[in-house]
Amino acid sequence: MNTSLKHLSFLQRKQLKDVVGLIIKAVHPEKIILFGVHSVPGAAALFNQGAPSVAAPFDLLVVTHAQDRRSDYELQDILENRCRHVGPVTTIVHDIDYVNRQLAARQYFFSTTCMEGILVYDNKKTLLEKASLPDFEQVRQLAEKDFDRWSGQAFAFFKSARFNLQQREWKIATFMLHQAAEQIYQAILLAFTGYKPTTHNLDKLRRYTNRFSIELASLFPKDSPDEEYLFRLLLSGYVDARYKDQYMVSEKEVVELTSRIEHLLDIAGRVCRNHFLSLEKRALNPG
Repeated sequence: MNTSLKHLSFLQRKQLKDVVGLIIKAVHPEKIILFGVHSVPGAAALFNQGAPSVAAPFDLLVVTHAQDRRSDYELQDILENRCRHVGPVTTIVHDIDYVNRQLAARQYFFSTTCMEGILVYDNKKTLLEKASLPDFEQVRQLAEKDFDRWSGQAFAFFKSARFNLQQREWKIATFMLHQAAEQIYQAILLAFTGYKPTTHNLDKLRRYTNRFSIELASLFPKDSPDEEYLFRLLLSGYVDARYKDQYMVSEKEVVELTSRIEHLLDIAGRVCRNHFLSLEKRALNPG
């Protein structure tokens, strides 16, 4: 597996070293693999140029030892919270046995991550299964099927949200928009990776999918207080809009959120269709 970080700047290498150190101290992992835009020379610069208000995060697959009884998502929260002050980080955490089963099955995300990613830490106690190319035609067919299912659900929730908006049911509309966003983020993840984490947290889903498109990363820019507030309204719509009397959202805010989710659905359709074409080309030319 590739281990070179020469394409990263001095500052990026230092940030990554600090992040890796924090992860090692927190969970004593088997391996840490860098994937996403920072693993490809020049990709992070293009990403930041296209979305200057969004810092490309370090995407890390953290492979833990099989004896760690904490859940993957508990470990994920621990790591991202501890690394937050160093730089933007997203982590996917699984134990070595799970990762090796996925590699043996030639699962798309794990196979390509281990083949194209950069090994930034290895305790050299346990070997990974040899990664091999998946069947890209099979991957494409499954990706399109998954996207059709989950995006169809997203559009159904969005349609309901617009009806609730017309009925002046602001809180219910916000909940429906949250559901539409969650479903389409899941659809994007399945389309690009064949992998879907079990979470309702839109902030995590947003960060997981940002690397696939500059447009996705720019939809709710974190450097804008107004946009961040709008996203937080959507985020809290999953629980607070249904159960908390003090949750307040205005007609104007629901209209703005509706516009954002409509744009999200449009972006998802375009970037995923382009990805399907890319998979089709790789199926014809797998080398």
